[in-house]
Amino acid sequence: MAPGLVAALRPLLAAEASAEAPACGAEPGDLEQAVWLRLFERLHAEGPPKDPPGWLRAAVRGEARRTLRTARSERPYAEEPVDDPGRDPAQAALAAARRRALREAVRRLPGRCPRLLAALLSPTDPTYREIAGELGISQGSLGPERSRCLGCLRRLLTREVAAREVRG
Repeated sequence: MAPGLVAALRPLLAAEASAEAPACGAEPGDLEQAVWLRLFERLHAEGPPKDPPGWLRAAVRGEARRTLRTARSERPYAEEPVDDPGRDPAQAALAAARRRALREAVRRLPGRCPRLLAALLSPTDPTYREIAGELGISQGSLGPERSRCLGCLRRLLTREVAAREVRG
């Protein structure tokens, strides 16, 4: 494609795409890309259009109509699809084993740590105020207590992992 044709059509394409985009719910840049692609395909198959500005205007309107038809036929998901790693049975089994090992290690901690960390790991996601009320301690001491308990848990798990590596 001749660089002169691209340079000559670029401002017209930008203006046409900006004018058509709001009506079809597309981004102007997306329309521009689609029209450039159509032009390159046409150049490869048929050569340059006889009236490049007229062809470009018609191509932008055609892409806008196609985008609008596509948008009308698409339906949103009721929920966002997610890439669920739990669908792989091996990964699900490993994750369940890690959760069990963590909960077992938490139960072996000293003092209030098992109850505190169990509350922090709760699927109900309680607030610090709720946890403090449940444990009968001040809300301000939860942070330092949590840090101390996590340090104990870290040391416990480090010893266990190191012991398994020596044996295994």
